Amino acid sequence: MTSQKIVGVIFSRADLERASRIRRPPDFFELRLDRLPNTAIGQLSAPVIITARDPREGGANNLPARRRRALLLEFLPRAKYVDIELRSARALQFVLRAASETAVGTIISFHDFEATPSIARLDDIVSRARSLGAAIVKVATRTEMPAELDRLLDFFERHRPTGNVVAMGIGKLGRTSRLELARRGCSLNYAHLGSPAAAGQLSVRDLRRALG
Repeated sequence: MTSQKIVGVIFSRADLERASRIRRPPDFFELRLDRLPNTAIGQLSAPVIITARDPREGGANNLPARRRRALLLEFLPRAKYVDIELRSARALQFVLRAASETAVGTIISFHDFEATPSIARLDDIVSRARSLGAAIVKVATRTEMPAELDRLLDFFERHRPTGNVVAMGIGKLGRTSRLELARRGCSLNYAHLGSPAAAGQLSVRDLRRALG
């Protein structure tokens, strides 16, 4: 994947309702299944990325691995991509195998809500994710200080030639990071449908405007 795409995050039932009515859908919808574990989900007007977030990486409802695995397998037939955190790859290896067998792309993700790790640490995360067969590696880190933003941008630039590393910032400089990363060619750019799910997240409309 090399072109820039917008991902509208369905974070709540209200977002799901907005997604069902949206006149100009984004390129993808991300279904946060940990937020919608008992919700009936109808047809959506864009390809779907499914994820069921680990509680340690911002997941809701404190869902154990077995419940997240069941949700992901239930929705896998509807998915273009499945997003699994690196820390959950072993617990959800059956989902990764099922995705591979059904030609569903895999996104291996890493979230740090406290800081932006060193570039060496981030490089190691990318290497480990690729060893698991990731089609895309997604990194989201806290960017409160200019040094953290610079580190995240430098990390992205190191991996930009591959076209399969996605990065985004969270926090005070989250919005700045997302705009700059989008301008630099980040292939997946996550946006909200009604209200931000993370500090610094832009709306689909604002992100589309920024990308021109």
